[in-house]
This record gives sequence, structure tokens and C-alpha cells, in this order.
Amino acid sequence: MSIRAERKRRGEISLEEPIGVDGEGGEITVGDVLGTDEDAVFGDVLGRLSAEKLRRTVDDSLKGRERSVVILRYGLDGGDPLPQREVGAVLGISRSYVSRIEKHALGVLRRRLSPDFRDPGGPRLNG
Repeated sequence: MSIRAERKRRGEISLEEPIGVDGEGGEITVGDVLGTDEDAVFGDVLGRLSAEKLRRTVDDSLKGRERSVVILRYGLDGGDPLPQREVGAVLGISRSYVSRIEKHALGVLRRRLSPDFRDPGGPRLNG
């Protein structure tokens, strides 16, 4: 059994594995070379937070068909974004009606997400 385990681990390498020395004599590890771009991590987290905020705003601001149209059009349910024609087919309405609903819903969301918006019954949404 230990031979199998060793054979499986033969191709593995630790991030702490030393691979050389830098100009100052310090040890360089695999993790140092691979590293993580902090901007990429920050951008990913910011994108996820923005998506969560958008989804909460959609849930809080839109009802019925408006909510369904925006979720389907922009893939907010985790699915692929759908063209207006396909959204219309799913909801049993015309593509042009989907367009009108979408336009109105985006206006509502734009107002809710604007820096000047204040919810009369609660704190500022932004910030």
C-alpha cells in the first residue's frame, strides 16, 4: 500500500518546495514563483460582491415579469443569459413586450443603484 501512495505522490510538488535562490541569497519556493496577483483576487471578490448586490437589488426592487425578464436576460440565476426572443418564449410573451419590460426594469434598477437613491424606509443602499 505504501508503494502505491508513494507512486501517486511522485508527480506532486509542494508550494513550499525550494527551487532556487534569489539575488540576495534567499530561498525561492514554488509558491513564490506562482504567487497570486493581488489585483486579480481583489477584482474577483469585488465582482462577486457587485453581483450579489445586484441580485439583492433585483429581488428587492422588481416583482413578477420584470424580475423574471431581468434574471433570464442577464443569467442572474446562474444560467446563460438569454436573448429577448427566448425569454419571450419561456414567459409566453412577445419579444417586443420583453423589450419594453426590460427597459422599464433597468430604469428601476438604475434609480435604485444610483448614489443619490435613499430608501424611504431604510438606510442608503450604496456604500
